[in-house]
Amino acid sequence: MARLVLTNAYIVVASTDLSSFVSSVTINTSYDIVETTAFGDTAKKRVAGLADNSVSIEFHQDYATSAVEQTIYPLLGTAANCEIRPVNTTVSSVNPKYTFSALIAEWTPVNGSVGELASASVTWPISGAITRATS
Repeated sequence: MARLVLTNAYIVVASTDLSSFVSSVTINTSYDIVETTAFGDTAKKRVAGLADNSVSIEFHQDYATSAVEQTIYPLLGTAANCEIRPVNTTVSSVNPKYTFSALIAEWTPVNGSVGELASASVTWPISGAITRATS
């Protein structure tokens, strides 16, 4: 089985390709745990409830036109369509496309120390389901 080293991921926020400004991306999925234990059971029983998805992205900050700041800042407090692929190439069974609507709930316009790269780390909740496509 092949392994993948992320070197050319594809990250789009609100129709803007921000891939060249991203150093890290993570799609997180977890499920609420709903207890279904009833009288007579001898151990707790549980089922998966609603999914709780989010996306975490580490941006290299850039204030130029169509770059990070000018794309993200106007979206604060709104939902934006996003697309992420492990590799910036054709969608396939070995390069799935994940699409979702993320609530742009946080932003760090300026972050860094003297002599360091300006960056912005965000974790945005995903509103609704994540769609995975392989074609």
